[in-house]
Amino acid sequence: MGILKTILAVIFILICLALTVVILMQEGKSAGLGAIAGAADTYWGKNKGRSMEGMLVKMTTVCVVLFIVLAAVLNMGIF
Repeated sequence: MGILKTILAVIFILICLALTVVILMQEGKSAGLGAIAGAADTYWGKNKGRSMEGMLVKMTTVCVVLFIVLAAVLNMGIF
């Protein structure tokens, strides 16, 4: 069981690093002065789910879920 705990701890650390990188790669949510002139209604603004920003949001969600699940499993004390 010690080997399994070590493997899960290494995976947990990798997920922590991936979560940090994905969050830092995201842009801020402030619209800036472009929203005044209507520049926010571009193709990329309407199709955010298919853009790089949309992919980063999905990756953040997956990393957070894995982080919480692994943190709970490692904290159970069954190892």
